Order: sequence, then C-alpha cells, then structure tokens
Amino acid sequence: MSGKPLVPAIEGWHTMEAKPHLIGTQCEVCGTFFFPKQNHFCKNPNCESTDFREVELSRTGQIWSYTNACYKPPPPFVAKEPFEPYAIAAVQLEDEKMVVLGQLVEGLSVADLKVGMPMELVLEELHETDEDIKVTWKWQPLAS
Repeated sequence: MSGKPLVPAIEGWHTMEAKPHLIGTQCEVCGTFFFPKQNHFCKNPNCESTDFREVELSRTGQIWSYTNACYKPPPPFVAKEPFEPYAIAAVQLEDEKMVVLGQLVEGLSVADLKVGMPMELVLEELHETDEDIKVTWKWQPLAS
C-alpha cells in the first residue's frame, strides 16, 4: 500500500464512505432527482423551479441495460495501459427510479450481466498521481 490519500476522481459526485452514495440533487418543487447535480433550472418540462437540495442517492438498483466500451475514452478520463474494453451498465436506482450509467468493477464483462440483475455502488481505484490515489464509483453485483 502506498500510504497516499484516497480522493475522488471528480469532487462532489460521490461520498467516500465504505458504502458510498452518488451525490445528486432533488427539485424542491416537483421532486425530480438529478445526477450529476443540477443547480440552475429543473429539467422536468412541467416544472420551472430553480430550487434544489443536495441528496445522497440510492446505492442499489437493477440493471436496466448494459454494453461494453471498446474505445479508449478521451481525457480527462485516465485509462489503464494497455487499454482493454470494459463493461458499462445503466442501473435504475432503487428509490429514485432514475437510470444512472456507470462503469462496472474490473473483472466483469457483459457475459456476467443480465437485465434486472441487482447492483450496488462501490468505489474502485481509477489511477495514482504523485500526490494521491484517485477513486471513482462503479457498479458491482449486489452480494446476496
């Protein structure tokens, strides 16, 4: 272990707890949830609010859809070299019923997934800098 501090790859998108949550917002008027955070205007076409509260979103849900990413994403994403395809899942959050797209933990492929599969949010190392270790949120099958 390097002893370097663990820090979020993108500040303010998730908590750093052992059981992490995505950080979103909820419209104070219509109750619509957003991730990433929305603070300017409600994107619900039936609402004109500009008032939001920050919320921790559900950390569990079910796969709504999935695919593999066979291309190296552009910066600022830092891909491991040599680049290897990875799995992405669209997970419908348990309470909010919104769909959040995210990468799956290392070692999982689309062959391991099925629609409706229960998933949970976890943290995984993304890359290491001279100062710290950047971590990001990913999806993994929910332990039963």
